[in-house]
Amino acid sequence: MRAMQTRTDTGLPFMKMHGLGNDFVIVDARAQDVALGVPLIRTIAHRQFGVGFDQLAVIRPGAGGADAHLIFYNADGSTSAACGNATRCIARHLMQHSGKAALTLTTERGTLYARDAGDGLTSVNMGQPQLDWAEIPLARAMDTLELPIEGTPTATGMGNPHCTFFVEDAEAVDLEARGAEIEHHPLFPQRTNVQFASLIGPDRLRMRVWERGVGVTLASGSSSCATAVAAARRGLTGRKVAITLDGGTLQVDWRDDGVWMTGATMHVFSGALTPAFLDAVK
Repeated sequence: MRAMQTRTDTGLPFMKMHGLGNDFVIVDARAQDVALGVPLIRTIAHRQFGVGFDQLAVIRPGAGGADAHLIFYNADGSTSAACGNATRCIARHLMQHSGKAALTLTTERGTLYARDAGDGLTSVNMGQPQLDWAEIPLARAMDTLELPIEGTPTATGMGNPHCTFFVEDAEAVDLEARGAEIEHHPLFPQRTNVQFASLIGPDRLRMRVWERGVGVTLASGSSSCATAVAAARRGLTGRKVAITLDGGTLQVDWRDDGVWMTGATMHVFSGALTPAFLDAVK
């Protein structure tokens, strides 16, 4: 299905944004109906034939008092219930245009709360982590703290599944090989995001990320939240940590009301997919 909108002669407007290099195409569908099919999403994601992104997000009108509803797609066209860095990027955009310092956003993950953290930083509460095997989900009942996989990783749900390995040196891991292998591990029926993390200081972790349906990314908000939760559960850190990724550092704080994530965002440019581009995708 091609993109459909009320003014097909002008193309499809979008924003290109990133959170620490984790990059997104954002489509604002609050004022017009937009439907995106898998072929179009995959073509937009292509970094030579399209725009390029780790995730695509659609902003839809909020309901029940929410400021907006967010839908997320991976680069392979699959959907994701959560995307922390995209949520922070969209929250920053909406706060700048509305003048609000706090927002309520709905996603498939549930209701998320965002706020201006000052100094250009944006915080989002990603909700409580899912720690039970059936919620993550895993293929069968087991202790999620140490999975029966070489390296005994920890499984965590943040609206999407995560598998976190704690290693001596995250830099030394063959991320492309190991990430692709673990993403499709039979213990994860919906596939999984994969993280390799090392303790580099008191309450400070170095982490590298393989995202489900995407591949290697410079950063991942939900992966950072999952890794922080896993590290706290294993007694490696407290519940408030700094996580250094390839694209920069996120602050994660696992509180009683959920996992708060804080970091920088960037609106790189705005543009429009041309009618010729949209018509060429079948």
